Amino acid sequence: MKILIVEDEPSLNRSMVEYLSSQDHLCETVMTYHDALDKLEVYQYDCIVLDITLPDGNGIDLLQYLRKENKLDGVIIISARDQLDDKLTGLRLGADDYLTKPFHLAELSVRISAIVRRKNVLGNNQLQFEEILIDTDSGNVVVNGAPLVLTRTEYKFLVYLIINKNRVLSKNAIAEYLWGDNMDMADNYDFLYAHIKNLRKKLLSAGAADYIHSIYGMGYKFSLR
Repeated sequence: MKILIVEDEPSLNRSMVEYLSSQDHLCETVMTYHDALDKLEVYQYDCIVLDITLPDGNGIDLLQYLRKENKLDGVIIISARDQLDDKLTGLRLGADDYLTKPFHLAELSVRISAIVRRKNVLGNNQLQFEEILIDTDSGNVVVNGAPLVLTRTEYKFLVYLIINKNRVLSKNAIAEYLWGDNMDMADNYDFLYAHIKNLRKKLLSAGAADYIHSIYGMGYKFSLR
């Protein structure tokens, strides 16, 4: 997987390159707006890790360039917590995801992989795991040939689980994906447990096997066993 890291903080930049390279990703890195633009004009990447605050420009402008040129590179925004407006603007302009600094490098790796897999899946308009079939255009879910009605959050959760099948996902990673910064207002993960319980119940009632496995001390994994 080819990744471009656009981050002007040397230590964070270096840490991301070292970690993602250890995960067998091919990483290129720049620290300025203009160097990033030079790269984007010539190359295509599976995913771009984009800091929106750069010394000579705004990462949002780089995102606008990508979408104006109809480039399909995945984009994950990384930003400080007090940059909410820019973060929301980025999502409206077509960013695929965001992470708030500081973050765990393992979480960044999971988010990048999810973005790339999701883009590959959406190209086929269907996402399938065993007897579960999701039409990503219509948002319809079918289990064993019969429609399954899910809430918006349950649908988003199921898509996230299938895209990350066979991977252990931390409770924090799932909560951040589903609720973003709003998860900070929760005192515990009771809201997450409730959604897991409800989604599992609906899948089982529809005749699906139990694919949601709790991994003690780590989180959850969506897999055959």
